[in-house]
Amino acid sequence: MQDLKERTFNFAVNVIELLNTLDENRISRIIVTQLAKSATSVGANYEESQGTLSKKEYYLKIGICLKEVRESNFWLRIISTQNWASDIEKLDSAFNESEKLKLIYGKIFSQRTKS
Repeated sequence: MQDLKERTFNFAVNVIELLNTLDENRISRIIVTQLAKSATSVGANYEESQGTLSKKEYYLKIGICLKEVRESNFWLRIISTQNWASDIEKLDSAFNESEKLKLIYGKIFSQRTKS
């Protein structure tokens, strides 16, 4: 299985590549900005979680990863319903990965009460 650090990096890169293919309009530009921020934040916060000084701080960063991937998933759904993506395969891939990452971060985050 792919390392989570690499996986979240690839998720961000793939979303950026998808965003570069979207049909552009006044509203889609707003969504593009929001999705770019949330998708790249997942990996950035995971990177930060690897250097935390306490378990509490670690789980705080993982919780942020979970929130950001959930937000990314939301924006991807908006893009899908508005038919802004010309590359449906890229959109589906990003959406499927966001679903998987939600499950992974959710499982990690749920461990906080067992530590």
